[in-house]
Amino acid sequence: MSDTIHIVMKANKNQSPVLVTGGSGYLASHITARLLELGYTVHITVRDPEKRETYAHLEDLSRALPGKLRVFAADMLTHDAFAAAMEGCSHVFHTASPFRITGIRDARAELVDPAVEGTRNVLNTVNNTASVKRVVLTSSVVAIMGDAADVKYLDGGVFTEAQWNTSSTLSYQPYAYSKTMAEKTAWEMANAQKRWSMVVMNPGFILGPSLSKRTSSTSIDFMLSMGKGTYKTGVPAMHVAIVDVRDVAEAHVAGAFRETASGRHIIAREVVSFSDLAGMLRKEFPQYPLPSRQIPKWLFMIMGPLFGLGRKYIRRNTGIPFRVDNTYGIRDLGIEYTPAEKTLTDHFRQLIDDGLLPAR
Repeated sequence: MSDTIHIVMKANKNQSPVLVTGGSGYLASHITARLLELGYTVHITVRDPEKRETYAHLEDLSRALPGKLRVFAADMLTHDAFAAAMEGCSHVFHTASPFRITGIRDARAELVDPAVEGTRNVLNTVNNTASVKRVVLTSSVVAIMGDAADVKYLDGGVFTEAQWNTSSTLSYQPYAYSKTMAEKTAWEMANAQKRWSMVVMNPGFILGPSLSKRTSSTSIDFMLSMGKGTYKTGVPAMHVAIVDVRDVAEAHVAGAFRETASGRHIIAREVVSFSDLAGMLRKEFPQYPLPSRQIPKWLFMIMGPLFGLGRKYIRRNTGIPFRVDNTYGIRDLGIEYTPAEKTLTDHFRQLIDDGLLPAR
């Protein structure tokens, strides 16, 4: 794990609280845990505080760490829903946003409105909360690139923070479209005022051990599918920019408390193929039905729709390598990335230890 956080002073008794929206989520839980470790009073929002099982792991952590946890109810689409949770806070980490790629029936209702209007509601509340100094927004690398094929429009074939996703739409890649529209909305609102600053994180595909036994995450579902043999016949020739969830949490905390931090940040260790990912896991877990070969594109064109992947997506992302430039995030935030092999093995082992994958 990165040593980034060592530059941050531990919170003193008079330090203002901080807010993490969607605080019980996969990434948000790691952000919350690091803030509790530093001694902050952390306000988190959840949909229903009565469902304590969704954030019990954070309550357990708060009892063992110097910080304090406070839980608030908030509906992303409700005006002023975040006012009580944000009261007195100096920093806001806005992580709450739906992450779904397949099985989408109404993209606007399920993805775009919660992402865009949720961001608008949070930042309107920031505008009305004088104590807030900085917002750290969780965007995504998909707000920078929509398809691997977009690389052909770039000088040198490298995606940087200067690019925006222009290929995703409401009907094609709606999750990527929702993240793009939400981040653009955030920048419009941030640039329209001068009291608070905003720092944006654009992480790649987040993997790494979860702090709870949750399975309602695309990242966790992917790892479970790998371990259960869903892809045992083979994986497509596709690439993905991956990053450890613990490193993304470190980046958020550094983005909040490093006064000089600014702008967008691609947060990704490296771009690897699905075959590479499977190979790393096979070294440590050969007893599981992990894929050992790459399926040809023509076969993926037939099989892909069975997994909810359209043929246009397959054409524009299969067999097309790309690169992302992570140097600004390293320089601006002091990130030191966890090796991909450790990320994957730690995640897989956590799933086994928590009983989400059978021990073999």
